[in-house]
Amino acid sequence: MKSLEDLKQDLLADGKIDAAEVAELEKHLYADGKIDTDEADFLFELNNAVSGNENAPEWEIFFIEAISGYLLDDVNSAGEIDEDEATWLHDKITGDGSIDATERNLLLHLSERSNNFPDHLAELLNSN
Repeated sequence: MKSLEDLKQDLLADGKIDAAEVAELEKHLYADGKIDTDEADFLFELNNAVSGNENAPEWEIFFIEAISGYLLDDVNSAGEIDEDEATWLHDKITGDGSIDATERNLLLHLSERSNNFPDHLAELLNSN
């Protein structure tokens, strides 16, 4: 199986993510049934690299579902975003200096699905 770095190089060769690449990502990242921290970080790296480009609609759906699952389906705080997760998410979203539409839609999705939604994430969602 390809390393995440090799996969990243392949996916970013044309500067966008198409539907076939989303299928490849899903197969690769869910090979063990879940998204781990390295894979979640990887997804944010990909999103930052292709932000604003003509990506397949499947990319945003996959990104949102994968990150939401990573945050909400864990055993330590199932259905909730705990403080460590909130800090991680805040850092990932603000790390590149801007909040793109995919990240904003992720925040909106999490605000609707999580049993709690930390105030500093709500502020990000409502910021310009």
